[in-house]
Amino acid sequence: MTDDTGIRVNALETTNSIIQALDELNGARVTELAAHLDRPQSVVHNHLTTLKQLEYVVQNGNQYQLGLRFLKFGERVRHRSTLYNFATSEVQKLAAESGELITLLTEEHGRGIYLDIGQGSQDIEYPAIAGARTYLHCSATGKSILAHLPEEDVDAIIDTHGLPAQSSNTITDRAELYDQLETIRERGLAFDMEEFREGMRSVGKPILLQDGTPIGALSIAGPVHRMKDDRLREEMPELLRQSVNVVELNLNDPNIQ
Repeated sequence: MTDDTGIRVNALETTNSIIQALDELNGARVTELAAHLDRPQSVVHNHLTTLKQLEYVVQNGNQYQLGLRFLKFGERVRHRSTLYNFATSEVQKLAAESGELITLLTEEHGRGIYLDIGQGSQDIEYPAIAGARTYLHCSATGKSILAHLPEEDVDAIIDTHGLPAQSSNTITDRAELYDQLETIRERGLAFDMEEFREGMRSVGKPILLQDGTPIGALSIAGPVHRMKDDRLREEMPELLRQSVNVVELNLNDPNIQ
């Protein structure tokens, strides 16, 4: 990871805060946004007006929402990802074979980014969509990635983002996390034992480039009553190994880049 300290443009930070707030609030009025961001209404209104003129925001009455113009950028970035292009078919295959929820995660700026999500026949509610950001220390995919990053990079991620609890089972102690990352490296698998969300477990495996760099990770997740014993420890890991092997072979084959 690199240290990109430098001059920050306040106007851009304000615009970014407004965009983030519109996403979090699923749309809002000027007064609601101003209160949420603790900014003057006039400032918020001016930024919204500009975003609307540029077609990034739509207005319905007094309500402002993000516009569909953002969709093009997200889809273009995702389809530019070599990992996504090689792994998306395996995500759908795993979902069909396991019947469970499949996630494909990559790391950017020290956070996990969902590149793809596959829904199996056993429908479960999952609080994430493609493009959503998450912490790395509390999921099987995130820990799979952390386990194969240089220690100084892991330290930098923790220093920047901390180890916030997402459930009562989340690892929030640095030393405990490092112990688990060592175990993950040794066995090649990571387990999320209700650390991201209570009532849900998952098993994850890193996707590595030829030099050992973790480009991402795949996981199979499901409710506790289905993800236990041999199914969690043997059956699902074997499905994961097969899919990750396919993705890694394609990623590391210079003839199909």
